[in-house]
Order: sequence, then C-alpha cells, then structure tokens
Amino acid sequence: MTAAMVRVEGGSFTMGAEGFYAEEGPVHRATVGAFEIDERPVTVRDFAAFVAETGYVTGAERPLDPASYPGVAVEDLVPGALAFTPTSGPVDLNDWRQWWSWRPGATWRMPYGPDIPVHGRDEHPVTQVSFEDASAYAVWAGKRLPTELEWEFAAHGGGDATIYAWGDEPRRDDRLMANTWQGRFPYLNTGADGWIGTSPVGSFPANGYGLVDMIGNVWEWTSDYYTPRHDPALHRADAAQHDHADHDHSHDHADHAAHDHHGASADHGASCACGPGATGRDARLAAASAEPGSTIPRRVLKGGSHLCAPEYCLRYRPAARSPQADDTATTHIGFRCARSLP
Repeated sequence: MTAAMVRVEGGSFTMGAEGFYAEEGPVHRATVGAFEIDERPVTVRDFAAFVAETGYVTGAERPLDPASYPGVAVEDLVPGALAFTPTSGPVDLNDWRQWWSWRPGATWRMPYGPDIPVHGRDEHPVTQVSFEDASAYAVWAGKRLPTELEWEFAAHGGGDATIYAWGDEPRRDDRLMANTWQGRFPYLNTGADGWIGTSPVGSFPANGYGLVDMIGNVWEWTSDYYTPRHDPALHRADAAQHDHADHDHSHDHADHAAHDHHGASADHGASCACGPGATGRDARLAAASAEPGSTIPRRVLKGGSHLCAPEYCLRYRPAARSPQADDTATTHIGFRCARSLP
C-alpha cells in the first residue's frame, strides 16, 4: 500500500522569499492547477514493498560507472552512499566534507552502512534514494514526483507568504513544529524535538491540508531542474507547468547542460551548501562530477531536514530550495509523490 493522497485545489500564491538565501528569489505570484500529493513521505515500509514486487536495485547498491567519473580509480567505484557523521567540535561550516562521508554498503535498508544496523525504521522516511530511485518508485505507484511549484504551494497548507509553514515564528505556542537540528551544528544535537536523526512520519503536526513532514525530517526530491534563481515566467501558466510535471525528465538532461553544475554560482556562494556538494555521490568523487562538461543534472530539493539549523541551513521553510545531483543518495534525502488531476 502506498501513501494516501490529498487533493489540493490549486490557486495563486506568493512563491519564493527575500532576506534568506539568494536562490529563493525573486518573490513572485505563481499559479498552480489542481493536483494530488501524498499526505506523508514515502516510508521504508513503502519502499520495501516496491522492491519486493519489482526486484528494483537502487543506485547506491550498484557500482558507479567509470565513464561518469574519469580519473577516479576503479577500486573506489564501489556501491555505497553518503552518510552524516557529527564532528567532534566546531568546524568550518563551508566544508561539508567534514561531516559527510562515503559509506561502502550504505543503502536504503542500512543508511549508515552494514556496520551500523538500524531497527524499527519501517515508518521512517526512506533515505539513500537518488532522483532515479524516487522516480522509479513513483512510476510503480502510478504517481510522479511533484514539481517545485506544487510542492511549495502544498507546503503552505492553504496559507500564503508566511516565513514558516505554520506562521512567522520558528515555534508555535513554544512547540517545535518540525524535526530539525537542535543545538550547535554539526557537533551537538540536543534532541530537544524528541529525535536525533529521522523521525517516524507524522511525529509533528500536519499543515492546513493535512500533510505531514513537509518541513524537516528529510529533504524531498522534486521533478524540477535547479536554477540559481526563480524564473517567474515559468509559473504563470499552470497548463505549461502540468506539461512540465508529466514530462519524463530522465531523457532530456543534456538540454539543461547549460545550467550551473558546479554547486552555487559565484554570486550565491555558500548559500547552496546545505547538501553534500550538490555535485555527485561521493566526497572523493565530487570534484570529478563537478568538472566542466559534467552531464549529471541537478534537481530542486524542498523542505529541509533533521540536519537544518539556524546558523547553518535555515531552510526548514516552504520557500527554501537546494540543488542536488540526480545520482546522489544521502541519509537526509527522501521524497513523496504527486499526481495530476484533469
């Protein structure tokens, strides 16, 4: 069984934000048509059912293609994924390699690798899934990934132009409203919100549409290619947006090669440092995948995660966005599905 879906009637809203990170602008009015979206992220249990029925093998479980990483030793191209490890103390927050490491054998079943078994995660969001993996699940479920426009509209829960999904203050009635980092990133998480790492879906209040975990817990893949700034023209016609949403992006990334594949542009600098480089699967391989001419496209992630902290990644907001390479799987990225309506 896949997640129940919520019908969202669509409409116009204020998309983007100013005063936080450059890639969230310009602020503009955007319109979206009616759609359905999963009430919760896809869980480990959901993904296990997909794998059991189809035999699907995720990208993290396959050896890396040497052609995609020229100059990298073949022995380094082993199955695995990126996992977060807290540092022993304060570090330079501009260098994500200090808290992200490549874990051979890390998969959606064992997100931190075979040496760190985990139990009781069936109702947690599935992680260690790339854009390709998320898309494959969505096809199996008869759904698709949401567009950034749909996702941001849904995250507001029927409200508009508030900083957070629940209002303009980080707490409501002194209650933490999402699973985010509590303490000093990346070395001290107090767990004041009840969790260190991911939490079972629905552990925090639903928004106005009845959607849970739109903010925090795990970042969520969208179908949109990342650009350093919004193009308001793309958000004026919902018919064009639906055409974009239903299009199979897996075959046309060459058309987007002109987009910035090197992380943030020079203008936006560290503003795009939330994820592990946004350029490839391995800290050791990031430089290779960021070389000029790299054909690894990047998508927009939304929602922030349990690793977002005010001093490092204040992105647990509907308007926040972050780039991530299609081939990357980590311990803080998951997804939910959507579906078009007539």
